[in-house]
Amino acid sequence: MSERPPTAVVVMGVSGCGKTEVGQRLARRLDARFIDADDLHPPANVEKMRAGIALDDADRAPWLALLNARLREAVAAGQPVVLACSALKQSYRDRLADGVANLRFVHLVGDRGLIAARLAARQHRYMPASLLDSQLATLEPPAEAIVLDVAVPPEALVDLAVRALAGDSRWDGPDGHRGNPTAPESR
Repeated sequence: MSERPPTAVVVMGVSGCGKTEVGQRLARRLDARFIDADDLHPPANVEKMRAGIALDDADRAPWLALLNARLREAVAAGQPVVLACSALKQSYRDRLADGVANLRFVHLVGDRGLIAARLAARQHRYMPASLLDSQLATLEPPAEAIVLDVAVPPEALVDLAVRALAGDSRWDGPDGHRGNPTAPESR
C-alpha cells in the first residue's frame, strides 16, 4: 500500500445520500467504531430540523465540537473510527479534522432526483425531505476527498472506499484526482 491506512474516516454528504448505511458497512469492514452524527445533535437542533428549519453555523458549532471530541477520543485510544456526518462546509470539515491525524473524507454524491426519491421513501426521525435543497445550497464540495456516486449499491461503494483508503493506485482518476472522476455533481 502506498499510504498509511486512516485511523479516522468521515462519510459525508447531503441528507439521503446514504451516509449511515455506507458508514456502518465501512466501519464493519475496517473493524472500526461507528458514530452517527445524527445521534449527537442537541435537542434544539433536532426540533428546528423537525420543524423544517435549516440549521445555521451557530446551531452546528457545539455539535461539531462534540463530534471532533469523539473523533479525538477514538484516535487517542488507538481505535479506528468512521463518522457519518453531513460536513457540508469546508469550515465544518476543518473543525472535525482539528487535532485528528490522518483523517480522510469520503464524499457521497449523486443526482438530486435520486437523492430526493430516497428521502421521500424513507422515514427519518427528524430530517424532512424539504431540507434537501437547503443542504445542496450549503454544500461546499471538498477539494480533498474520495468521491463516490451513490447510484452504485452500498456494498460496492464500500469496496471502492476501502480500495481508495488503502491507496490503491487503480483508484486514481485520469487527472490524478483521488476519487471517481465520473461522479455527478450533487446540484
